[in-house]
Amino acid sequence: MNLLIIGGTGKTGRELIKQGLEQGHFITAIVRNPKKIKYNNQNLKVLKGDVLIPESFENAFKGQDAVLSALGHKRFFIKTTILSEGTKNIINAMNRNDIKRFICITSLGINDSRFKLGLYYTFFTIPIILFFYFLDKSKQEKLIMNSDLDWTIIRPGQLTNGRKRTNYKHGLSVGNYILTKMISRASVAHFMLNQLHDLTYFRKTPGIIN
Repeated sequence: MNLLIIGGTGKTGRELIKQGLEQGHFITAIVRNPKKIKYNNQNLKVLKGDVLIPESFENAFKGQDAVLSALGHKRFFIKTTILSEGTKNIINAMNRNDIKRFICITSLGINDSRFKLGLYYTFFTIPIILFFYFLDKSKQEKLIMNSDLDWTIIRPGQLTNGRKRTNYKHGLSVGNYILTKMISRASVAHFMLNQLHDLTYFRKTPGIIN
């Protein structure tokens, strides 16, 4: 498949590129700094673009079969609506290029998964440290849900840099109200790529944890 990956320089994005290439997909990655992508593969095309500047990435959407977003928050303290604004631009570009399949990562603890990231996140991290970040993630989800795309929103637990596992737990009710459950970025990337061929979570919001 021809896959467009947003956020390819982040840790989850790099796993998406790596595993996508291993599976034989043709990958196009939109990044602000192409030098950060170290892979040398004939099936990989790296394009410079910024999700906040639609004209910088419009051509990258042509001929794509699906879009996977691991859009991060490195600029969040400079602009607190980067996730929602960037996702809105992605959706508009997908509509203009007649691309339907959109797979996006957000987090447990958002919207109807509220409280499922454990007590520490529920009563300290989210309201005190990450309040505006999670608020923007909530807006991001709602934009996707209100679109006409064939979307899947994936909500991981706390992300780690552990190895890829395939026996992770996923579903609409995973998470824990007391303990913070974790999942490796490599496992999340594996799950995201699986959604290209599995419509179990078509227009749904599965969580994923170890």
